[in-house]
Amino acid sequence: MGFLSKLIGTSTTKEEIAMEKLNIGIILGSTRQGRVSPQVGNWVKEIADKRGDANYEIVDIADFKLPFVGEGTGEEPGLKAWPEKLANLDGFVFIVPEYNHSITGALKNALDSARDEWHNKAAGIVSYGSTGGARAAEHLRGILGELLVADVRVHPTLSLFTDFENFAEFKPADLHLNNVNLMLDQVIAWSGALKTLR
Repeated sequence: MGFLSKLIGTSTTKEEIAMEKLNIGIILGSTRQGRVSPQVGNWVKEIADKRGDANYEIVDIADFKLPFVGEGTGEEPGLKAWPEKLANLDGFVFIVPEYNHSITGALKNALDSARDEWHNKAAGIVSYGSTGGARAAEHLRGILGELLVADVRVHPTLSLFTDFENFAEFKPADLHLNNVNLMLDQVIAWSGALKTLR
């Protein structure tokens, strides 16, 4: 609700909220050297931007240089910038590589480096790995539930063997396009509904 609305006592209706374009962050879930998450994230964003149904942006956790939770001085700029970025987003698409049957340490740390800013939002997951990143995605779902993030059902899974050349150059099969769009349909619907709770 804006300042003027508060001043004169009017409130924003659910219909007005629904008409506003949502802000969806495509979160790159790896900070490793040689990572391929930027390639996957940019591919998802290209698909998403053609839809015109929301404002989509790449959010690279590497840019925030977050110290591990409980370490550092507590004054690092990223510790303030990260929650501020999340607060301005209505939903998320996580780009999730699988390392040792789970998500990366950097992504777990980023999830733990904010709290309320995650609440009552929706998320989709695009994962990749030797088994499509399925185990990492399942671990992420448990964490998202604790953070009050509603993860959607449709989950595009990318194989290191068939969707990447030499495990490094991303060349997705055409069949994934439909799944990405179905996932985004759900992320938009749920993000809009949950926005009315915030």
